[in-house]
Amino acid sequence: MSTTENRTRVAVITGASSGIGEATARELAAAGYTVALLARRVDRITAIANDIGGGAIAIGVDVTDRDAVLAAAERVKNELGGADVLVNNAGIMLLGPFSSQQREDYRAMIEVNLLGAITTTEVFLEQLTAHGGDIINISSVAGRTARPGNGVYAATKWGLNGWSESLRQEVMPAVRVTLIEPGVVATELPHHITHADTKQSVGELYDGAEVTAGDIAEIIAFALSRPRHLALHEILVRPAGQA
Repeated sequence: MSTTENRTRVAVITGASSGIGEATARELAAAGYTVALLARRVDRITAIANDIGGGAIAIGVDVTDRDAVLAAAERVKNELGGADVLVNNAGIMLLGPFSSQQREDYRAMIEVNLLGAITTTEVFLEQLTAHGGDIINISSVAGRTARPGNGVYAATKWGLNGWSESLRQEVMPAVRVTLIEPGVVATELPHHITHADTKQSVGELYDGAEVTAGDIAEIIAFALSRPRHLALHEILVRPAGQA
């Protein structure tokens, strides 16, 4: 329950149409939250929200469009009473060698992975502060270790990590900020890679992934379930066999 009202806690999840976002929506709904699923694929999140039930709502949002995020925040406030939790999960992983041919991929990753999280947080922060809330930022092992072919993706995650730490210090204790850094997780992230050779090799790696989106969702739910005097600031999660 909220620390300020006798009301069901509300979790807003971006990128909720698949993978970690969908799994988190289902996990938090099972834990008693009312969830708002935000993503571009409206048909997909509508089906998920209907399946979850419990007052779950689906809102079509592109996190790079601030007006759309503002409209979503207004719906969450009017229909659910405001957000207690924001899970910044929306992200894309467009890997490949650094070249001019990939320049549109670079801009897209920066706008979604980094600016999208910043914009969504900025818009929802007043609601989160009012309710004694939590921000969960989904980063990556790539926010710690850059490799050939993932430079700009890593840059977005390193940026997310640094911003999260600064934000944590600014908004505590009213809002807790938790950074989750998964390694390889079985999701559809590699499906959108535009560089053919990279898509094939990364796809093979992800096809063998043992960590599931549900595993990460359970970790998120655990972090949120801690008493308010305790904050888990950073959680690095790798498959047991990942270097």
